Amino acid sequence: MEGHEIIGFIAGFGTTFAAAPDLYAMLKRKSAQGMNPTMAGIMGVFQIVWVYYGVLIDSMPVIVWNIIAIAINSLTVAAFFHFARAENNG
Repeated sequence: MEGHEIIGFIAGFGTTFAAAPDLYAMLKRKSAQGMNPTMAGIMGVFQIVWVYYGVLIDSMPVIVWNIIAIAINSLTVAAFFHFARAENNG
């Protein structure tokens, strides 16, 4: 692994897990209250584009971190709708 890839992995770690605290908070309180899934949804869509870009430029850090970020943002959106539905039916 070359030096610029190491920097890419470090930078990607920070931006990838920036959304994790919102997901954690929602799961901990088991409520969608105060959350808005729009940002997570938009980020997830554009992270798919980033994965494609990473494939085009053959950049493993871009590919790996954005796949993880897609998973985190997808879980955030899914958890929001799960808890919102439960709150509306409850």
